[in-house]
Amino acid sequence: MKTTTICTGACAALFLAASSVTKHRQADARASGRHVPYGPYEAVFKRPLDAALAAFTLTALLPVMAVAAGLCLWKQGRPVLFCQRRPGLDEKPFTMYKFRTMTEQTDSAGRPAPDETRLTDYGRLLRASSLDELPELFNILKGDMSFVGPRPLLMEYLPLYDSTQRRRHEVRPGLTGLAQVSGRNLLSWQRKFMLDLEYAGHVTLVSDLAILFRTVAAVLGREGIGTDSGSTPEAFTGNVPAGEPLSGTESGPVTANSDRFVKICDRQGGNAG
Repeated sequence: MKTTTICTGACAALFLAASSVTKHRQADARASGRHVPYGPYEAVFKRPLDAALAAFTLTALLPVMAVAAGLCLWKQGRPVLFCQRRPGLDEKPFTMYKFRTMTEQTDSAGRPAPDETRLTDYGRLLRASSLDELPELFNILKGDMSFVGPRPLLMEYLPLYDSTQRRRHEVRPGLTGLAQVSGRNLLSWQRKFMLDLEYAGHVTLVSDLAILFRTVAAVLGREGIGTDSGSTPEAFTGNVPAGEPLSGTESGPVTANSDRFVKICDRQGGNAG
């Protein structure tokens, strides 16, 4: 009985402290025009829980990752990991890790071959089982990502977003997200962004748990792995009419049908998810 009373008191004190911290962080966010945490879970508990769960999951799945890495080395050669800069919280870039699923095969012009040609049989298996995503657990442990959040897309997409779509970067990107359990690659870009914004505005423990459970079901059922047009989703080409300049790049304007944008999509498209 005494132990129960102590535990109840400790939980009540923790809740009151978290509520106080949340109110201060919400006030500071409103004053500075930044993203306002939805509640104590997002403001206080989400990041520590992510780190603890990532450490536990990495320890538990280390044998699986070792086997996957060994098979990747044997069947595809080096490098085992695919590393790429992606925009994270507040659009700050970080290096995201995945198991490599494609070869570096190029065509006669030196450009990457089509995804269907570069995607290996083992890489296809990794993608179908989502095992290629396991190295992202290190990103979660480091604080680059969260278990649940909008998926980190390409750096080159940043100047293509409108002001509303950019809000998806007000929260940490996730290993999985609302869009991933609602159709994944089968969704249109506009639908994906709408779901990303819906999540970013209502980050709760209940929603995160629901998305995690739905993710397990989607992976086991292999839902939304492919698209009608191929093994990877089409590149995002922006929200402006073709040929209209898009601001925000360091090396000059990019247009939705410019040569530089086509090169970007050819170089990155197979690993944009």
